[in-house]
Amino acid sequence: MDSISQAALGSAVVLATLGRRTAAWKAALWGAAAGTLPDLDAFIDHGEPLLNMVRHRAESHSLFFLALASAPLGWLVARLQGERQLWRRWWLALALALLTHPLLDVLTVYGTQLLQPFTDHPYGVGSMFIIDPLYTLPLLVGVVAALRHPQGLRWNQAGLVLSTAYLGWSLLAQQHVRGILEEALRAQGLPANQVLVTPAPFSTVLWRAVAMGPEHYHEAYYSLIDGGAPVQWTQHPRGSALRAAHTAHPHVQRLERFSHGFMRVQASPEGRLQITDLRMGLEPCYSFHFDVGPAIPAEGAAAVEGDLPTQQWQRPDLRTGLAWWWQRLSDPSAGPLSRVPGVSSCGR
Repeated sequence: MDSISQAALGSAVVLATLGRRTAAWKAALWGAAAGTLPDLDAFIDHGEPLLNMVRHRAESHSLFFLALASAPLGWLVARLQGERQLWRRWWLALALALLTHPLLDVLTVYGTQLLQPFTDHPYGVGSMFIIDPLYTLPLLVGVVAALRHPQGLRWNQAGLVLSTAYLGWSLLAQQHVRGILEEALRAQGLPANQVLVTPAPFSTVLWRAVAMGPEHYHEAYYSLIDGGAPVQWTQHPRGSALRAAHTAHPHVQRLERFSHGFMRVQASPEGRLQITDLRMGLEPCYSFHFDVGPAIPAEGAAAVEGDLPTQQWQRPDLRTGLAWWWQRLSDPSAGPLSRVPGVSSCGR
């Protein structure tokens, strides 16, 4: 989740745990710091952008390492605040602030390595978009109320309850939408080995699906207020032959594992091999699109060595994207973003 949401969650959790045992501003400040701390790994440079991508949310988001760090952190904060008698309570509060960070992150689709160092598997439920005001606003209102009013701690608790209930709602909505979209795939006879269902930006009303077939992937959108409108799927080549030709390429292997197979392989007109994580973005504009070196023909020998990857950001015009998003929330005839004039060049 975004930094504002994580800081607000950390503040709310520490305020709820410490109550009136310390000044509300102290609890909110240290909670925001603890809620932000795991994401500082984004400033670590691992040498190239693809590795930076797959190493984000790794050890810094491990439940094991964060639990270990919580005791000395709680002791240090209690000492700095002159509240040594409360160090166990600070320990509990900061442990909750640290541990809720990766647990919230795992509800996004990115991939969080919760169980480091025992496994580097990237877990991602995908029921929440990284920025969702409906989740964040109750937390912010509760924290601000706790800072400004003597009875504000109840507002803070209410904010935590509402935001947590919203997370539960996202899981239920995701399963509901998944059932509808999988039935649409069967009804239309579209082959799919894997199906991803995740929110489109900023809410849990509009959802995006990616269905991976043997030669193509299909993308569709479904809004909870679409009613009985038929699901419209668009078809795109996934580059299966090119992927097979580069089966031993380390960068291709790395992204395939991290994306759980939701990736595209293609050759640019200049003969460069390009790989794309299909989970994060909207066709044809994707956040994680990489050039990883020269491509070889599908019938050639497998390439192992390549250049260092370079990331090529693909973002639609913000005004065009927001206008499409607002229309598609309630109008199934709006079609996919890839058919909006001027957007098709984004990912090509």
